[in-house]
Amino acid sequence: MAMQRNDPYPSQNFLVDLGDGETGSALAGFAEVSGLETWIEIVEYRNGNDRDLAPAKLPGLNKTGDVTLKRGITGSLNLYKWFDQVRNGDAGALRTVTITLLAEDRTPVVTWKLLRARPVKYAVGPFNAKGTDVAIEEFVLAYERLEME
Repeated sequence: MAMQRNDPYPSQNFLVDLGDGETGSALAGFAEVSGLETWIEIVEYRNGNDRDLAPAKLPGLNKTGDVTLKRGITGSLNLYKWFDQVRNGDAGALRTVTITLLAEDRTPVVTWKLLRARPVKYAVGPFNAKGTDVAIEEFVLAYERLEME
């Protein structure tokens, strides 16, 4: 699905599927997605009889960062209900979350899949009686593996 071109794609057109198949309503609309990352830790190793005094750098464990999703509060409880499932120990609450970057004509460009994702933080606010900002809820996901298409 990844489509290559000379100019980079803008970052404001994206879809988030929280593993429930919903991408087209306000329940699934997010204003910001951040923290999408994965890396391989390096393990240093050296035999005691090596002539080279520098250790070899070997690939270690694969790690992923937590992804933060932010959206305006719409009164929907879908994020909180999923968080509550995980908090209450529901082993079936793990999901595959899909984030899709869209081109200007709304065709999919690149898709990131967060495998075995679960919410680890739910936050709202801040609220300010003098402000004009939209009330925001923040949802943080931990996941075990990142794949791209």
